[in-house]
Amino acid sequence: MHFDVLTLFPEMFTGFLSSSIVKKAHEKGIVSTSVVDFREFSTDKHRTVDDTPYGGGSGMVLKPEPLFRAVEHLLQDEPERPPIILMTPQGERFTQKKAEALAEHRRLILICGHYEGYDERIRQHLATDEISIGDFVLTGGELPAMVVMDSVIRLLPGVLGNESSAKDDSFSTGLLEYPQYTRPAEFRGWKVPEVLLSGHHQNIERWRRQEALRRTWERRPDLLRTARLTEEDRAFLRKLEEGSGE
Repeated sequence: MHFDVLTLFPEMFTGFLSSSIVKKAHEKGIVSTSVVDFREFSTDKHRTVDDTPYGGGSGMVLKPEPLFRAVEHLLQDEPERPPIILMTPQGERFTQKKAEALAEHRRLILICGHYEGYDERIRQHLATDEISIGDFVLTGGELPAMVVMDSVIRLLPGVLGNESSAKDDSFSTGLLEYPQYTRPAEFRGWKVPEVLLSGHHQNIERWRRQEALRRTWERRPDLLRTARLTEEDRAFLRKLEEGSGE
């Protein structure tokens, strides 16, 4: 997969791209990234990318010309138009399901906004998607773009050492992840659940599933409305609701 990131602050991506799983994915050749300063595509000698809003109001608005020119430059030899994503608090809430959908593409263009917002023609005639990572406002779209990239990259085949890791993560199954333990088996009097030490894989899987259900029921019950549940799952949730969960 290839990412094109359009930003006014390309230096913000240096550490992100050269660390951890993201760095390894690039070293393996699974991912490539181009970080583009779209100020280079402004149309005047002052390299202007923003202007005051028509009709008055506070703040500055990103002009359409630099972003249209930057995207058109990137796609001049591209036969198919990839998703062109605006990072904006007005966008669709980013979810694991959205990350999985984006991971099916071979190229993504991420546009990081700044100032008061985008000229509406960018939304209407350039972008294919708008994404928000939550109901809060940030200085710019760089951090949200990194969130999207990290979430998508780890889903690509060959990125994680254990291919099952991403499948078990919170939200991947529609539920929060079950509790995890490691050595020692007892720490300050707190013991690892006996079932995890039993070596009985069927019982372990059953315990993990029920604990994922319990944790989701306690912390994010809204997720249960769309999670894929079996009859056994539903029976366990009924026990929780009745106060008799195992």
